Amino acid sequence: MQLTAVGLNHTTAPLSLREKVAFSPEQIGQAVVAARTWFGQRTAETGTSPVQGNEAAILSTCNRTELYAACAAANPVDATAHFLADFHQLPYSELRPHLYTLPQDNAVRHAFRVASGLDSMVLGEPQILGQMKDAVRQAEAAGGLGTYLHQMFQRTFSVAKEVRSTTEIGAHSVSMAAAAVRLSQRIFDKIADQHVLFIGAGEMIELCATHFAAQNPKSLTIANRTLERGEALAHRFNGKAIRLADLPSQLAQFDIIVSCTASSLPIIGLGLVERVVKARRHRPVFMVDLAVPRDIEPEVAKLDDVFLYTVDDLGSVVQTGIESRQAAVAQAEAIIETRVQSFMHWVDGRIVVPVIQDLHESSEQLRLMELERARKMLARGDDIDSVLEALSKGITAKFLHGPQQALHQASGDERARLAHLLPQLFRTKR
Repeated sequence: MQLTAVGLNHTTAPLSLREKVAFSPEQIGQAVVAARTWFGQRTAETGTSPVQGNEAAILSTCNRTELYAACAAANPVDATAHFLADFHQLPYSELRPHLYTLPQDNAVRHAFRVASGLDSMVLGEPQILGQMKDAVRQAEAAGGLGTYLHQMFQRTFSVAKEVRSTTEIGAHSVSMAAAAVRLSQRIFDKIADQHVLFIGAGEMIELCATHFAAQNPKSLTIANRTLERGEALAHRFNGKAIRLADLPSQLAQFDIIVSCTASSLPIIGLGLVERVVKARRHRPVFMVDLAVPRDIEPEVAKLDDVFLYTVDDLGSVVQTGIESRQAAVAQAEAIIETRVQSFMHWVDGRIVVPVIQDLHESSEQLRLMELERARKMLARGDDIDSVLEALSKGITAKFLHGPQQALHQASGDERARLAHLLPQLFRTKR
């Protein structure tokens, strides 16, 4: 089994490509099954089920899409990269330059760093750990986790907890939500005088609403496809909720608009915003699109009096304070490196498991054969001491037959190696 991590993130691919490779929550289970089948079709062994033994998990957020795999494909990294292109119907040549491909210990190290917040746009941000746990739950529900990925992710979560509890990696970090507030304050002197709209009701919108609510805006509104869920979130901030379908008639009321939904297509188009600008008589409107794929058509940014920021645009804002956390980063990296070596030692140990199982099975067969022969001797009335003597000699002879035959048939360096190894294998404690 080969461990592999293949993906792209905010540092390797533009938003325009990331949104093409993103998996919606509804796609994850189907994609996990498809990935395992894909790996099975590229496995050298024959006569097994297409998904047997192969493992897969998919992490898809606004900043990254990653596929973690444990498979026996001839070239697991290449197979994983081709799967992402094939699933999303993208030319491989377009996708490949933006992918990072990480085999074995590099894949494990990457998982540990991601969960610990070291690979995030917001250094040390805690949301990614919850997103990774969700991805693992989805993979498990789809049958994607086996011995290797299950163990790797359990250790991943343990490492992330250790990093966050023993270092200050998350200290002084500026979240995406806080960055959105800072950017809006460049447009409006006082958020307290503005009407704020949040589109969606997920975790990121909840975080943004918390930060904006602290500025006491004139009004706070949640627009969501399900009104009940929107009302539940709005109630926490003394706001109100509207249906997503009501946006065209009400969008012009809002000065600040933050959107983050799981929609696969934009929900705010250029034409709608053009009408909003006209209705507002060119009063500025601040828009933040945190969704991947995007909720707001990118052409909206070209309009006068509209200030549209995407998740990538917030990147420079959230870099504040990184220098002060470099010592924590070094400490976290040291912890991760130690834990990676420990996990790879476990992986190496797994390699001999089938050999040990075969030894147990063959030894058990030898034991049963000699035991049956001893029972027949007892049944015909043979002396018990003679039976025990024959039993012990029979087991010993059969157990040593294979090593002795290998030693006799070997020659040269191979015989020398066996002669050195066999005494170590058959050494017994006295």
